[in-house]
Amino acid sequence: MKKYLFFIALLIPVMVHAQKNWQWRGENRDGVYNETGLLKVWPADGPEMLWKYEGLGDGYTSVAIASGKLYITGREDDNLTLFIFDLSGKLLTKKVVGKEWVTNYPGPRCSVDINDGKLYIGNSNGQLICLDEATLNEIWKKDGINDFDGKNIMFGMTENPLIAGDMVFMTPGGEKHNVVALNKHTGNVIWTSPGTGLPSSYCSPLYIGDQSVPMFITSISGPRGEGRSSNNTLTAFNANTGEVLWSFTKPSNNTINPNTPIYYNGLILTSTGYGGGSWLLRLKDGGKAVEQVWHNPADNQHHGPVKVGDYLYTTAQVNRGFYCIDWKTGETKYKEDHSQSAMVYADGMLYCYDDKGGMSLIRANPEKFDLVSKFQITLGTEQHWAHPVIHNGVLYVRHGDALMAYKVK
Repeated sequence: MKKYLFFIALLIPVMVHAQKNWQWRGENRDGVYNETGLLKVWPADGPEMLWKYEGLGDGYTSVAIASGKLYITGREDDNLTLFIFDLSGKLLTKKVVGKEWVTNYPGPRCSVDINDGKLYIGNSNGQLICLDEATLNEIWKKDGINDFDGKNIMFGMTENPLIAGDMVFMTPGGEKHNVVALNKHTGNVIWTSPGTGLPSSYCSPLYIGDQSVPMFITSISGPRGEGRSSNNTLTAFNANTGEVLWSFTKPSNNTINPNTPIYYNGLILTSTGYGGGSWLLRLKDGGKAVEQVWHNPADNQHHGPVKVGDYLYTTAQVNRGFYCIDWKTGETKYKEDHSQSAMVYADGMLYCYDDKGGMSLIRANPEKFDLVSKFQITLGTEQHWAHPVIHNGVLYVRHGDALMAYKVK
């Protein structure tokens, strides 16, 4: 019995640590949720709704989950408000943590990042706020605009906080302090980098740690060329120093590049809307250089492609449709008429929340478009842009003012 209790005592801290670290779009920021035993078909009117909450205010953020609680933000008047629920949908508390965006699609864009007992919350005004998870007291706050001479952008900052080790990264987009690394515990500056000197581009960055040089990669706005063309870049920074390792140009007809890159085994997928398309890149020289493998016209605007096995599933903006693309070659396996969709994956199925309010269950099938079930999200307000989340057999969907929880297991 003593040996058994000792084993449990060792196991508990590991389990708590694992459940307390939560970030944007899943464990690897790639939209993949490691769930099993989920429904393979839904009733005609959709899966059972476990609960709903109406009253979040404006916003496009997704839920974050830790210690049996849900965290999500919304805009009340001009305030950024943090809402905390238990898993049954009961509102436990709410707290104003700052001001929020009130023009050009009002409301927060940056989902809460939960890491080692702290909440990291970005707002559209370029601030990053760190709260104690237990007390909700503010530990530190940094202002990317005023502290680092950053530049806000047309639709407000949209960078979900990225944490790697003891560092949390920001992209103020200033000429001197283009990208900043902070100590996640204290908010103290570890380094700043002049980077490209160009503004942020609504992108939530990605950390890659398996190369000879650990790197932070993000999309940066490019200068306007002829007409409306923009030479936007995917840029990699040495995560330890802020040194620019490489930049890859990806032309499009706009400076908006919100999609977080997808990384797998030395390969990076980056996608942008407005006629840009999708590019697969290969890292070289231990991450110090990059080369293009292929380009495909599937121009995902801000809805997030998903890699499943040897195939990429994505929707497109200008070159509209639902695409299945061979990951290795870039060949389009098929293209089907379908609205732009915020897409996530779990247990063999794609969950596609489209910009018209449809929630589709699509089998990840490289041979054909395999739509299994679909229902309409009728609650909520404004645009259908928030990314869905799957956790412990529950699908969480945010539509503006409303948050809904559906049983999918």
